[in-house]
Amino acid sequence: MPFKGFDPSILGFLDELAQNNERDWFIENKDRYERLVREPALDFIVAMGPLLDRIAPEFEAVAKKMGGSLMRVFRDTRFGRDKTPYKTNVGIQFRHTQGKDVHAPGYYMHIEPGGHFIGAGMWRPDPESLAGIRNAIVERTAAWKTARESVAKTYSLDGGALKRPPRGYPADHPMIDDLKRTDFIATCSFDDAELFRKDFPARVAKRFDATTPLMKFLCRAVGVPF
Repeated sequence: MPFKGFDPSILGFLDELAQNNERDWFIENKDRYERLVREPALDFIVAMGPLLDRIAPEFEAVAKKMGGSLMRVFRDTRFGRDKTPYKTNVGIQFRHTQGKDVHAPGYYMHIEPGGHFIGAGMWRPDPESLAGIRNAIVERTAAWKTARESVAKTYSLDGGALKRPPRGYPADHPMIDDLKRTDFIATCSFDDAELFRKDFPARVAKRFDATTPLMKFLCRAVGVPF
C-alpha cells in the first residue's frame, strides 16, 4: 500500500506523552500509540526501502515492530538521571547491512514536536572505527574536505568533540578540529508541513542522497562498502 502520511495528531500524542510519561498512562493510550505512531512509522519504513535501494543499497529499511529500523519507545533508564520510561520522540534508523548497532554508519529520521531533523553519518563510533576515520582524514585530506564541504550546503556537522587533540595527533595539525570529533553526524531540520506531506519518503531520500560524499568517505574509512 502507498504511504498515506503521518497524521498531525502524532505531535499532540507526543506532547501528551511528555506530560504523562508513566506506565499506566501509556498502557491506557497504547492503541493511540499504535495508530498514530507505530503503524505510520512502519509504513514510512516500507516506503523508504526501494528509495534506499536506489541511493544507498548497502543500507536497510527493516519494517519490524521490534529490532528493525524503528527505534524502541522504551528508554534505557539504567545509567541516566532521567527515569521516565518512554521516549517522547520517534526515531527511525536505516543501518548499514554490516552494522550491529546504532554506532554503525547510518541514516536517521527524528520526529519530535519543535525539533524534527534528518541525520546521516556515524554516532559515537567504536574506538577502532574512530581511529579509522581519523586516519582517513589525515591520509585522504582532500577527499575529506570535499565530503565535508558538500554536505555543508544543506547540513551542519554536529556531535561531540574532544577538548584536546587525540593521542598521536599534534595540536597544530591542519585538520585538528575534525580530528577532535567523536561523532561524524550531518543533520538538517525540517518542519511540520514537510512531515505531513504524502511524498515525505521521497523528500527524505533526496536529503539522504545529498550526504552521499560523506557517507562514502565514512564507509571506506571503516572498511565497509557503500
